[in-house]
Amino acid sequence: MPEFHFVKSSYSNTGGNCVEVARNVPATVAVRDSKTPDGPVLRLAPQTWTEFTASLR
Repeated sequence: MPEFHFVKSSYSNTGGNCVEVARNVPATVAVRDSKTPDGPVLRLAPQTWTEFTASLR
């Protein structure tokens, strides 16, 4: 498994519902729940992540 470097997403809120995103692996955007750093990691194509975040606006 590649080593992802996660940062808290700007879409996270201050109430503890935090999403972390890693973009350091080519052709992959990795997403995880910051409350469960050893839990599952969702891997998305960059275009899918872009479409997802655009739909939140």
